[in-house]
Amino acid sequence: MKSLSFIFIRLGVGISMLGHGLVSIPKISNFSSGMVDSFDGSYLPEFIVVPFSFVLPFLEFLLGLMLLLGWHTSMAGILGGVLMLFLMFGTSMIENWGALPSQMIHLLFFILVYEFNDKNAWAIDCISLKK
Repeated sequence: MKSLSFIFIRLGVGISMLGHGLVSIPKISNFSSGMVDSFDGSYLPEFIVVPFSFVLPFLEFLLGLMLLLGWHTSMAGILGGVLMLFLMFGTSMIENWGALPSQMIHLLFFILVYEFNDKNAWAIDCISLKK
């Protein structure tokens, strides 16, 4: 993979994650209520869904920011992949099969960010503090 290809992947998934978080944070109470309503009657209890629904937008925002800046990029790839697995599990619990393809694509991009991190460029990670 070429560095420019990696940059497009990193920035693309970063913009997506930042955007997900950015639009949800200002309306966090409504976002949480909607998520709790979606999981009503599922196997996941409310005491798990509620805290997750309040943390999720901030995680998405932080991951997006990390990827856009190229800061701890490899860790962002791992954390994003884990987050996608949690989201995919929850999506399966409410049988929202239409959301799974998007989550699987995001998972693939996080895997690529992790796997090809050695091609990272135009990133804070690439700044050398050595003189």
